Amino acid sequence: MNSRLEDIGTSVDAGKDVKARLRADLRAAMKDRHTFEAKVIRALVAAIDNVEAPPIHAGQAASIQHHFRTGSAEVERLLLSGSDVRRVLLMEIDERESTAAELERLNMKERAEALRAEVLLVKRYLE
Repeated sequence: MNSRLEDIGTSVDAGKDVKARLRADLRAAMKDRHTFEAKVIRALVAAIDNVEAPPIHAGQAASIQHHFRTGSAEVERLLLSGSDVRRVLLMEIDERESTAAELERLNMKERAEALRAEVLLVKRYLE
């Protein structure tokens, strides 16, 4: 996710709600030993987490030494609206679909089908 979403920072925290649903589904997938689902769900949580990370401004150090238990490493996350989360999920779908098309072109049909199965799983969270 290189591009930032435009209306991040709104007062609604849809990211938290969707991540709670994803984490509940992740626990169920792990309990049922559905490793494929667990892998995709982990990737979705990470994608949302990445978008919630505040941007580093020019001249700001990317890594600053912090002392344990001082709270100095705590950074407030950006709040995502429902449309922000939807765009993140759509970007994940688009990335998988374009990669699947390229793999299909390279005659790597099994991997392309696996990515298309991931797309179907991601689409469950658009509703």
